[in-house]
Amino acid sequence: MTDLICRIEGRAGRVTLNRPGALNALTYDMILALEAQLFAWRDDRAVELVVIDGSGERAFCAGGDIQDLYQTGRDGDFAFGQAFWADEYRLNALIAGYPKPYVAMMHGFVMGGGVGVSALGSHRVVTDGTQVAMPECGIGLIPDVGGTLLLARAPGRLGAYLGTTGARMGPGEAILAGFADAYVPEARMQELGVALSIEGIGALEEFTAPQPEAAVAAHLEEIDTAFAGTDAMAVLARLDAHAEAWAVSAAKALRRNCPLSVACALEAIGRAAAFARFEEALALEYRFSARCMEEGEFLEGVRAAVIDKDRAPVWATSYEALTEGQVVGMLAPLGEMELRL
Repeated sequence: MTDLICRIEGRAGRVTLNRPGALNALTYDMILALEAQLFAWRDDRAVELVVIDGSGERAFCAGGDIQDLYQTGRDGDFAFGQAFWADEYRLNALIAGYPKPYVAMMHGFVMGGGVGVSALGSHRVVTDGTQVAMPECGIGLIPDVGGTLLLARAPGRLGAYLGTTGARMGPGEAILAGFADAYVPEARMQELGVALSIEGIGALEEFTAPQPEAAVAAHLEEIDTAFAGTDAMAVLARLDAHAEAWAVSAAKALRRNCPLSVACALEAIGRAAAFARFEEALALEYRFSARCMEEGEFLEGVRAAVIDKDRAPVWATSYEALTEGQVVGMLAPLGEMELRL
């Protein structure tokens, strides 16, 4: 398929996400095709490693293509979305446990679903202009594709800050937060891809440069204090007590995002801190995703951000009105519908 270009070059199985006009957003067909290709290469002795990148200058992958999810949800078909997320999370689990080196060339925007096909891999490369983010709370979701475990593993409460505000990480922040491992200057990224195909995974060390500074590092102590615990209202109150620009921006983001999603994200990231495997995080995230259309606010979030693009979602629940029962309910076991990977 032209949206997903797969080929073998030298020692490497090469994958290119090829929807540059849509910032390489993942369609359902792309998810299924990538999964099938990774299974095939897993058992192919000619493939020593997998290298994945995105076409165009703007993005590796800006997320999942959610147009069909919105339309089917509006039509009352919640099963389509549940199947989409289950299949996407199965792909994420495959990448997280892939037995061969999996190198993600993370240039430009790397957001949402794009994180799931990059940051769960064994070797994550960022470069100049890389912008990584988990912005799901802005559309009525929670950080998913295994993101709650990545966020839980970030230093202190940095993950809670990143996951609820959707703040973007440059290359230095992405490495600090555990979403990436190596920085390679943009001028050498194409050369790196060629070298990996010829020399194998050992070539990466030759191209890795000292990581850029992470601006957020200057605020880690304050972030730990402000984002302590899982009470969204308490987090907002602590942010409002700060006059620094980062705190003002964080509070503004929380008020713009879906209150139910923010509260559930804090809870899910807190639970994920006890997880050892991405499969555990994906199962918890799926409980929210499976309910987000019928019981959550995903449809309103997508309407405002993608369909009407008015950037003015009307959330059904405010922070003040949120109850613990709502949060617990969105993350409760699904019985026979539990995610099985």
